[in-house]
Amino acid sequence: MLASLFQNISSIDQSIKTPHILVVLPKLDKLPKKYSIPGEEPLNKLLLRRNMELTELSETPVSANLQNGELCSWVMLDTDKPIFEQQTRLRKAIKFLLLENPDEIHIAVYGTLQQKRNFAELAVYTVWINGAVLPMRKSKPIRKPLIKMFLYGYQDANNFSLQRALAEGNLLARGLTALPANELMPKTYRQQIKKLAENEGWKYQEFDFNKLKEMGAGAFIAVAQGSDTEDAAIVHLQHNCKPGSQNKKIAIVGKGICFDTGGYNIKPARYMQGMHEDMNGSAVALGILLAATRAEIPVTIDCWLAIAQNHISPRAYKQNDIISALNGLSIEIVHTDAEGRMVLADTLTLASQQKPDLIIDFATLTGSMKTALGSRYSGIFSNQDDLCQKAIVAGTKSGERVCVFPMDTDYEESLESDIADIKQCQLDGDFDHILAACFLKRFIQNTPWLHVDLSASNHKGGLGAVNSEITGFGVNWAIEFLKNIE
Repeated sequence: MLASLFQNISSIDQSIKTPHILVVLPKLDKLPKKYSIPGEEPLNKLLLRRNMELTELSETPVSANLQNGELCSWVMLDTDKPIFEQQTRLRKAIKFLLLENPDEIHIAVYGTLQQKRNFAELAVYTVWINGAVLPMRKSKPIRKPLIKMFLYGYQDANNFSLQRALAEGNLLARGLTALPANELMPKTYRQQIKKLAENEGWKYQEFDFNKLKEMGAGAFIAVAQGSDTEDAAIVHLQHNCKPGSQNKKIAIVGKGICFDTGGYNIKPARYMQGMHEDMNGSAVALGILLAATRAEIPVTIDCWLAIAQNHISPRAYKQNDIISALNGLSIEIVHTDAEGRMVLADTLTLASQQKPDLIIDFATLTGSMKTALGSRYSGIFSNQDDLCQKAIVAGTKSGERVCVFPMDTDYEESLESDIADIKQCQLDGDFDHILAACFLKRFIQNTPWLHVDLSASNHKGGLGAVNSEITGFGVNWAIEFLKNIE
């Protein structure tokens, strides 16, 4: 993890050896005389050569070598623009520096006090999450992790504790998601979670395969029984915040399919590639729990993780099977690649039995959501309109944007079955993201609920503040949402 050093200095002393410098400025037509920024003369020459105006730095960050060989990157942040766009500009400016594998980065922020605070928080978070290196197994690593960062121009009384918590949660989610499927199997995943729970002081409980079978959790078992080893489980973690009269009890639920072949409805190669990331919803849930713990968000969190694999074997579930879920509903199986809603069904039932004030579930659930939105937004559904509005606001403030989809009752006609209480899905998946939400709604017992279909879990070239294709989308959004929950 990145060590951080922050200093309250108005400008970088050019006598200090600072080989990699990030300069963050407000949007300006010209630099005030009171600003003494690193590399002002090289910057002016660079802009002249490129026929650029100074204000264009708010759209296109630039970098150049300074007189003594330092690499400096300059960016302007337009505070009238959405946070997502500010994050994007910063990420691109920081990338110039990280390409050289520095040990440290020096950040200088300018502007009014409020601007410097905003810029410092954004820059510290963005450097933090991109300075770390995700798991890889190359004999010669492409890059090394950043060791230190220094901040000039602003000092935070809490030493950026919230940004630290957000970064650690995001890195946990991305790091787990990046692990190959032969390393992160249900058994090894559970071992990692148990160790993390011990370190963080979370209560840990497992409902293993045999226990779930005994309980009648047929929806989860239908998927889990196809694996060679019956090491699947629903894991329950609990974090109790500091006592307070207004503390809400929130259930966070995550889909943890460590690899998804599609089952008997096997995926073609192009769609099976990357299916080790199908556990991303559970990784995001863990990242949220870690960030909320470190940031001391005043909510009690029950985290429920549905950990399994979707494989093919003589015991694997099949089309036309009739499955009995934990809540007693019978389910007609239509497509074995719709396994995510199956494992979530029984997990949501367990979560709802604890009578939380709110359930939020996270899952890389449907391809149709990515068809509908692409990978820049994630889709949300809710059984309460006010939660949808709060979710959108949290997306705007965090830079992790969400779009609300309908879930009217007439959609449920498509899930009517002649032989069971409900169909799992339709073979025609044009609006499967909506039908999946309608299906999950049957397992929450009317609890206030948000369903997040993580179409933005992976985006080529990075997204917002995050430079890697695995984005960790959902951690920042959830903390922003929970900070303002009433």
